[in-house]
Amino acid sequence: MHKQTAIIDLGSNSIRLVIFEINEDRCYREIQNLKVVARLSSHIMNDGSLSNKGMNIIKETLDRFCSVLDRYNVSEIRGVATAAVRNASNRPEIEKLLKGYTEMTFDVISEKEEACYGYLAVVNSTDISTGITVDIGGGSTEITIFKDRKLKHYHSFPFGALTLKQNFLEGDSPLPSETKKLSRFLLQSFDSLPWLKEAAGPVIGIGGSARNLALVHQHSIDYPLSGLHQFEMTLKDVVSVYERLESMTLKKRQQVDGLSKDRADIILPAIVVIQTLIEYTGSQQYVVSSKGLREGVFFETLLKEIGIETFPNVTEESFYQLSRNYNLDYDHQKRISVLATYLAHTLKEHTGEPASHEDIHLLQLAARVFYIGESIHPESRSQHTFYLLTNQSIHGLSHGKRLGVALLASFRNRSLLNQYATPFRHWIKEDEFSRYEKLGAILRLAYGLDRSKQGSVEKVLLAPSDSKDVLHLKLEKRKEAYFEEFHAQKYKKHVERAFGIKIDILS
Repeated sequence: MHKQTAIIDLGSNSIRLVIFEINEDRCYREIQNLKVVARLSSHIMNDGSLSNKGMNIIKETLDRFCSVLDRYNVSEIRGVATAAVRNASNRPEIEKLLKGYTEMTFDVISEKEEACYGYLAVVNSTDISTGITVDIGGGSTEITIFKDRKLKHYHSFPFGALTLKQNFLEGDSPLPSETKKLSRFLLQSFDSLPWLKEAAGPVIGIGGSARNLALVHQHSIDYPLSGLHQFEMTLKDVVSVYERLESMTLKKRQQVDGLSKDRADIILPAIVVIQTLIEYTGSQQYVVSSKGLREGVFFETLLKEIGIETFPNVTEESFYQLSRNYNLDYDHQKRISVLATYLAHTLKEHTGEPASHEDIHLLQLAARVFYIGESIHPESRSQHTFYLLTNQSIHGLSHGKRLGVALLASFRNRSLLNQYATPFRHWIKEDEFSRYEKLGAILRLAYGLDRSKQGSVEKVLLAPSDSKDVLHLKLEKRKEAYFEEFHAQKYKKHVERAFGIKIDILS
């Protein structure tokens, strides 16, 4: 039976409800995501208390969420409140309001907890082992440093995109003097953390403003690959987005593709935080995470049941979930992986062309999801495979590697590969295209060698030959392999064309 868990993130800028569903295989997916732009930080009075209007916004929002939750079979509702509630002078009054919702468990989380949840979200959804996270909320900014997937340092600053806008920028478009003042303030704040200068790895942006920065850039360059998670930008890219938005009026900024209307007035100070942090740490890369505090809370809940804090291998977990979600035959996909690895090593031995560790890893990942589109319709399995893999984020894969997996897992022939690769040719150099063709052709042949899904062929070995012009492949079989031999004869032409050799398959 499927279990449903709800997370409510009561933030300084927005309040969000997310519902996750977990099946019997412990595969999870998001089934609902609703947001209310609350701007609670703007309802803090001079005495530090949250105004009655702010209190009413919380109540109205939670009432709406309760109405939605009635339609679901949710077994647990975890609510977390961050800086706006944590720092309010009338916090006890707000907590009393939250306790009135007895079906929910609400915690006003500490600065450390808020930072840690961001870290948990990143290490459980990316393959980045060392890095710097920055979670820019409305009223606070959390920074963590992790190394070898272990949290080393954390800090929460009492400022966020909303409060920075209120304190440093008077108009809709910042003056140069205001931006300089804001940058100096941020540098002084970063200087208070002696460990920050020594940080290594990419700066990983968490939160709505961090995501909007990347979305605006994607739209501006007509980015062809779907998905935001683990999208990479350079410092130059970040600066270019800031300069473009800085020159606009608020009204024009609200019309920019990729920028949420409700963030158009606070996006600029958020970008300044990210830009300044990249420059301060000397990082070479900005990576956006579409997973943040809410997902961190969810991962804590999910993994606590099995006594761990992080997935041992995020990529492996993602491919396990893909195989379960699309009902793939695990044994069949594993045999494709094994046979493809044998073929790669055999070709290396014959041609002298090295198969790198990265090539083998990419080959084995693609084998795990080879023709995954068959679950939609077998007639168009290649097309559906490429669409599925390029139109969803896969945790633990960079965008470049996800594209590589998609091209290999959908391989049918050179012509179709070229068709799929066309929108991405500015990414893919000719030698890279040749590499994808070779690896894809290997996978297609390996698929043919288990065409009946009986495991008839166990190994592919290099057979002795007097001719260097012909590669003789010997199939080691555990039973009769009529269909495998038939399809191997059909599919070997792709390998022959890619490698420029002739292949003779010996039964």
